[in-house]
Formats: sequence, C-alpha cells, structure tokens
Amino acid sequence: MSTKLKEFFMLDGDPLIIGSQIAILLTMIGIVVGVTVFKKWKWLWREWLTTVDHKKIGIMYILAAVLMFFRGGMDGLLMKAQTARPEMDFLNAQHYNEIFTTHGVIMILFMAMPFLIGLMNFVIPLQIGARDVAFPQLNAVSFWLFFSGAMLFNISFVVGGSPDAGWTSYFPLAGKEFSPGIGNNYYAVAIQIAGIGTLMTGINFIVTILKMRTKGMTLLKMPMFTWTSFITSVIIVASFPIFTVALALMTFDRIFGTHFFTLSGGGMDMLWANLFWLWGHPEVYIVVLPAFGIFSEVISTFSRKMLYGYKSMIGSIIGIAFLSMLVWVHHFFTMGAGPAVNSVFSITTMMIAIPTGVKMFNWLFTMRKGKIRFTTAMLWALAFVPTFVIGGVTGVMLAMGAADYQYHNTLFLVAHFHYVLIPGVVYAVFAGLYYWWPKMFGFLLNEKLGKIHFWLFNIGFNLTFMPMFFLGLDGAVRRSYTYSAESGFAPLFMVSAIGAVILALGFAAFCYNIYWSTRYADRNISNDPWGARTLEWYTASPVQHYNFAKVPEVTTLDAFWNIKKNNLGLELKDEEVEEIHLPNSSGLPFYMCVVFGLAGFFLVFEWKIAAAIAAIGILVGLIIRSFDYDEGFHVGVDEIIKTERAWRGEK
Repeated sequence: MSTKLKEFFMLDGDPLIIGSQIAILLTMIGIVVGVTVFKKWKWLWREWLTTVDHKKIGIMYILAAVLMFFRGGMDGLLMKAQTARPEMDFLNAQHYNEIFTTHGVIMILFMAMPFLIGLMNFVIPLQIGARDVAFPQLNAVSFWLFFSGAMLFNISFVVGGSPDAGWTSYFPLAGKEFSPGIGNNYYAVAIQIAGIGTLMTGINFIVTILKMRTKGMTLLKMPMFTWTSFITSVIIVASFPIFTVALALMTFDRIFGTHFFTLSGGGMDMLWANLFWLWGHPEVYIVVLPAFGIFSEVISTFSRKMLYGYKSMIGSIIGIAFLSMLVWVHHFFTMGAGPAVNSVFSITTMMIAIPTGVKMFNWLFTMRKGKIRFTTAMLWALAFVPTFVIGGVTGVMLAMGAADYQYHNTLFLVAHFHYVLIPGVVYAVFAGLYYWWPKMFGFLLNEKLGKIHFWLFNIGFNLTFMPMFFLGLDGAVRRSYTYSAESGFAPLFMVSAIGAVILALGFAAFCYNIYWSTRYADRNISNDPWGARTLEWYTASPVQHYNFAKVPEVTTLDAFWNIKKNNLGLELKDEEVEEIHLPNSSGLPFYMCVVFGLAGFFLVFEWKIAAAIAAIGILVGLIIRSFDYDEGFHVGVDEIIKTERAWRGEK
C-alpha cells in the first residue's frame, strides 16, 4: 500500500484509531445487513429519510444528539484517562490536542445544539397550535445539512486526521504554518455546512412563531419554552452569519492561500478571536435560553402552579439576548486590550448576571407553596438551580479583568464552563426528554431507572469538575496533556477521573432506560400523563401526523390548563372536522445532504476541481427546488374522525 494511501486512512499503528476504523466499518455493515434482513429500506426512505414532518425531524435531531453525546463523552473519558496519573503515556501530545478539540466542538455544536433544536422542532408547533413549521422542506434541509456537517467532522478521526487547534481554533496555531495537515480543514468546512443548517432553523422558527400561532395566542400568551426558542432564533440569525464569514475566511487562508489571519502575510490573528467570540458568546445563550424554557415548563407543571413572574421572565430573556452580544471581549482579557476596554466588558459581563438571577428567583417562587411532584424530570430541574449557581458565581469571578489574569489559562475556567453548560443545557435536555418522551413515543421512560440515571450523573458530574476548580487555583493549566508528580496535582486529577467514569455510568443508565422502556413500558397511557399546562398535551400520545383535528382557540396563558379547568373543547364533534392540508415528503433535502457532504469532503482534502463539480450538484438541487410545484396532500375527514375516536376512546 502506498505511503499516501496509508496517510489518508491513518494506518500508523495507533490502536485507538485502528479500533475506531474497525468499529465504524462493522457498525455500517451491521446497519446495512439489519435493514436488508428486516426489509426496511422502503420504510426507512418513506418514513424518515424523506420526511418533512416536524415531529420526525425533531426525533432525528435527538437521536443524532444521543450518538454525538456518546462520541464526545468517549473523548472526555480518554482525556481523563490520560490525566488520571502524572506523566501518563496513554495519549501523546498530538492525539490529546485532537481529542480535546473534537470534544469541545462535538459537545457544543453537534450534541447540545441538536438536542435543543430537536425538542424545539417537536414541541414548538404543538405549543402554538400549528400543524407544522412555516417552511417544512427548509426544516428538513436544515436537519440534513447539520447531519452532513456532523458526519464530515466525525470521520476526521479515522480519515486524514482530526482538528488539533482547540475548539476555538485560534490563529496562528490553526493556520497552515503551524497546522500543516488537513485536520483544521475539517473544522472550517464541516462546521460551515452544519452552521448553514442552523441559520435556516433560526429563520424558520422566527417565521413560525410570529406567523403560525393559533387564534387568540398573542405574544404574551405564548408558553415560556416558545418564548425562549423565539429569542434563541433571533440570536442565531444575529450571530451565525458572523461565524459563517469567519469560517469562510479561515477556509480561504488554509485552502486558497489568502492571509486574513496570518501575521507573516499582513493578516491579524486577533481578527479571528474577535469574530469567533462575537459568535461564540451568543452561542452560549443559544443553547442556554431554550434550556431555561424547558426548566420553566417542567417546574410549572410539577409545582402545579402558573409560572411566577411571566412578564419579568420575558424581559430577562430579552435582556440576556441583548447583553450576550456585548460581552465577547471577556474571552481575551489577557490579550492586551488595555484596562479601559477590559473594564467596559467586565461591567457588561457582570450585568448579564442580573436577568439570569431574576429567572432563578422566578423558578424558586414558582415552587414556593406548590404541590411538587418529584418526577425524574423535576429532579433534573431542582438539581439545576444550585449547580448552575456555582457556574454563575465563578463566572462573575472570571468577569473581573484583573482576577482573570490569574484564572484564565487554568482548569478553573474549564470547571466554570462545564458548571454552566452541563447543568444549564444537559440537565435541561434530560428533563425535557423525560417530560416530552410520552408525547413523542406514547409511553413513559421508566422512573426508577430515570432516578438511577439522575443520581449517577449528578454525583459523577460534581466529582469530575469540582476538583478542577481547586486544581486551577493551584496553578494547573488547561490544554496540557500531562503534569509532573512533584506538582501535587495527582490526587485531585484521580478524583476527577473517577467522577468521569461515574458520569459515563449515568449516561449508560439513560441509554438502558430507553432500551428497557421501548421494550416493556406500558403503552396504555393518556394524552396528558403529567397534568400539564400547554397545548402540546391537547393532542394524542404519540401525536397524530396532522397535530390537531381542530385548531384550538386560546384565551389565556397556560391554555390547556384553562381548557381542562373549564371543560372547553375537550370533545370533538364530527361537524367541526374539516380536511387538513399537509406537505408531501421529499427526497431533495437528503440529496442536498449528500452533495454538501461530498463537496465538503473534497474541499477538506483540497481536491478543488472535484469540490467544484460536487458544488454543481448543490446548484442543481436549488434549481430543482425552484421548479417544485408539489401542492402537498389532504387528510380526509373520515380518516381524521377515525383517528380522533381511537385515541380519545370514543365509539
């Protein structure tokens, strides 16, 4: 085999890479054989690969996120194994750099984002009384572009080499001079493809929420999850074009020889830092704000009370969105901007704690004197409050420019970051999954297994990251693959490694819960097993493909609670049923996934002619869509009545 081919497939004897290549190959063979044996190719194509149903697209986002959680978690375990003892040689420096780079990118962009966008896709149209999103086919394209980017990024580990300049990919380290391989090409191209899909999602949900709300649902009667998703979509549209430009300039520098960021060619490395964090800090709130909306729904439902301070909650999320665009320089207090600039951004950073604090008190007052049910979903919400406060308080410490000089390049910052994003996002998606799972699939996740998952994950999380605060204060630097025995860091690093194993066991309990519940859980549940308050629970579990036989009319906040309380419209009369128009499935979004993936792959390897040819395929897809006059289909009255009688238990 030629040397070039060996480099391409990374056949350098590394057992981790060879093992991964074998595992990927066997998994692909297993999937193909399984689908073939069970004769599911037509079903897979018809029901999933070509669907434009927002509910199925949401479920596919969530499935992809679970897979990425596993991949990113494995990276985390490898890092913890390497640092469990002084001067370990489990990973070399280069491999460690690749792993912590891919861990950061995957967990933020390919795990947290699709988890939350998946829940948004499934829940938002139902919460606002709509039958779909505003642009169903664009919604499918959004998912398939995300999926294309995620898969392209993930194959870097076994084909060509992973990015190795950190998830922030700072220049000049990320440039060709210091990173001559193709790893950082994967970063530039794969994230660009996925980011285009995310930008489409933001536009789609802004239009959906503004234009598709049911009769009577004014902005001040929308559920809080819808509000946070709306503000999140606005931030996406405001910030993602900045990252799009930054990644495009990075691509030009690395592949086409320009010098936007290379100092030797007259560029500015700090231009990348500013563009990245102009996107990167709003990105934190892109993932945290929908999570806040999930906690609001869960806490209100299981406290059996209306959310306290609804209007102040809306004001606080708008305030967070505004301030999120004004704090980016706190990510480089140590880079010489000067005391005047640092002071301004220190103040704006501290200010963002005020609206966040408002939300904390609103949740606490919602629970006050409530009849709290300690379901698994509610436990995640309860654990979030004190754990997130630790992340918030340490964030205020880091907001002080002078103090940040001491904290910035240490594990203290890593611990803070995880104490914000894991309670603020991962706890929320677990709460949301346990809460909305019966609406998605028609059965509950097992509560006993759920509580095992909860306690293992919480204990493991705190054991993993709490020691890192103290390691950072003792001087342990981040991004370092080893340390000396004389440093005295070994005991706390070992505690952190043990915590990571417990954390992994918690995730394994969650996966087992999905398996067990899918096989054995009771399917005979009501459409409203939690006694919920919002309109998604007004439909069947799982939701019928047309969402609502009769679009509900809203007169107050917590619309479904009001409907139940006053017995309004719970019964459906045959004469109220009309034909429902829905869009047809389409193979075009999946086609766009394939051609974007091919063009991206060729561009990563700098095969420019092949990339240009594949890009023609993208233009062909756009032209086909321009001449697509498909009018969709109608669901007949008889089918609707039959479906409604079945789930309502009527004859």
